[in-house]
Amino acid sequence: MECIVNWMGIEGMSFSAEVGSGHLVNMDGAPEAGGRNLAPRPMELLLAGAGGCTAFDVVMILKKARQAIKGCQVKLSATRAEQDPKVFTHIHMTFIVSGHQLDPLRVSKAVALSHEKYCSATIMLEKTAQITHSIEIVEK
Repeated sequence: MECIVNWMGIEGMSFSAEVGSGHLVNMDGAPEAGGRNLAPRPMELLLAGAGGCTAFDVVMILKKARQAIKGCQVKLSATRAEQDPKVFTHIHMTFIVSGHQLDPLRVSKAVALSHEKYCSATIMLEKTAQITHSIEIVEK
């Protein structure tokens, strides 16, 4: 896996990342840090990446289990350390999984498998952050 990050100029704190798949992602700092609030902060992208990684797992596991999944949303809230390095110290994930007659035990198992075995991002973040989750199942 590769990524190239470029600072977008001497004015401000904007960066552009070209990831290995060829896609571009922009990042910017907060105004109080010299940024112009033009794009997500790098740590916001890290949190979003963790949410995307675990959602991917949950959807894949439930599809393989032949569950009639129609949607999967992960709402994340994180707390960071007050001192540098300001790592994540707690992350809570609320999984909102929708579908037709979903088996709550299978949904719970899919979330657990992602958290314990498959999601590289959350397993890595778990080195500094306590990660908790809750699950809501919506009939559709």
